[in-house]
Amino acid sequence: MNVARKYGQGAELIWSDRKRFLGMPLSFTRYRLVKKPGAWTKLFSDVGFLFSSIDEVNIYRICDIQFHQSLLGKILNTGTITLLSSDESMPTFILKNVKNPLHVRDIFSTLMEEQRKLHNVRLTEFHDHDNY
Repeated sequence: MNVARKYGQGAELIWSDRKRFLGMPLSFTRYRLVKKPGAWTKLFSDVGFLFSSIDEVNIYRICDIQFHQSLLGKILNTGTITLLSSDESMPTFILKNVKNPLHVRDIFSTLMEEQRKLHNVRLTEFHDHDNY
């Protein structure tokens, strides 16, 4: 895939994978983490064969990461990563059955902090003190 042609001049692919079935990439769901230095870093989910549906989320908008791995996933080294974001159109971004999920989770965790600092974004946590 020509990253510069699809995402613009200077864009670089950081990570990509497909949704996997029994450890094999037999799906038309593709995930790409793309960085355009000095501009943005986004996660794209491209679903479809004849017709495509593409969703994206800015990395600095991701608030939390959840990780799930079944016994079969442990054997095949696959897992599901759920990214919770402050993006109104995409509050939950699910990366189903990706390869090396712990490494992928670390990539997102590192980039989240880097992008928040770059864009001067601070997350504030609100606690309901009445429930304590």
